Amino acid sequence: MNPTNSDNRNEREPYVVTSKGHTAVAINAAAKAGEWIKSRQGQVKELGSKTSAQDLVTEVDKGVEQMIRRLILTHFPDHAILGEESVQPGADALTTALEEGRKHEYLWIVDPIDGTTNFVHGFPFYCVSIALVIKGELTVGVIYDPIRDEMFVAEKGKGAYMHGIPTAVSAEADPGSSLIAMGFPPDRIFAQPANMAGLQHILPQIRGIRAGGSAALHLAYVAAGRVDGYWEVGLSPWDCAAGVLLVLESGGKVTDTLGNPYDIGTRHIAASNGRIHDFLIASLKEAAATGYKG
Repeated sequence: MNPTNSDNRNEREPYVVTSKGHTAVAINAAAKAGEWIKSRQGQVKELGSKTSAQDLVTEVDKGVEQMIRRLILTHFPDHAILGEESVQPGADALTTALEEGRKHEYLWIVDPIDGTTNFVHGFPFYCVSIALVIKGELTVGVIYDPIRDEMFVAEKGKGAYMHGIPTAVSAEADPGSSLIAMGFPPDRIFAQPANMAGLQHILPQIRGIRAGGSAALHLAYVAAGRVDGYWEVGLSPWDCAAGVLLVLESGGKVTDTLGNPYDIGTRHIAASNGRIHDFLIASLKEAAATGYKG
């Protein structure tokens, strides 16, 4: 993972790693998928929806997931893959797929395009997210933003990097001076009211809120110190698995919105530099914006 030569960017591929270890395969898959996604922006021909008119899926999402699957299974044919486009919409289908995935020693969790709505509209904030869970533990996390050509990589116990340079969460300890990210998943019935309640309660207490439309990139930005915290109710494992490891390996903290330890099944996420985490959790509880009843 050497830093790329910025003068040599047109002579791809700067990310291709000769090793066939787990991390190398994840980096290669994310890089190839990201380049293809970028080449397809503005050319989407088939646009469909899943749970609602807001929950978009394109032929690019499906094609990219198949590409990533092939690249992973070529090297690790006995590994399991949990991908967004291979799971039917709805909480029940997700629960079933996750239960099946947990049975495997090696489970890859893939989001081919996190930020599909942005991709469809040409809003340049989307990424490829690939994580590997080994024996129940998040072990590898890779997020690639093809628009900015930024590759975020984390390995459990080995830190996190962007272009080979270590990432670190911010040092901000004052909520009033913090910039916090949040999101609005497609679910307008359950998730949106909770996220809106959090927004209304937290915004007056901090410097600003950003909602870019990609949970994975928001988590990568917490890891890189670009935002001080992030929360969102109503996520899926592929939205956040890789990003969670990036935050943890960059010195940050990730829990559910009640402050409980993160698990790959956690759907209501709070991530921060650790210094404003108590504030974030307390605020969500005060606003009844945790996504949990009671």
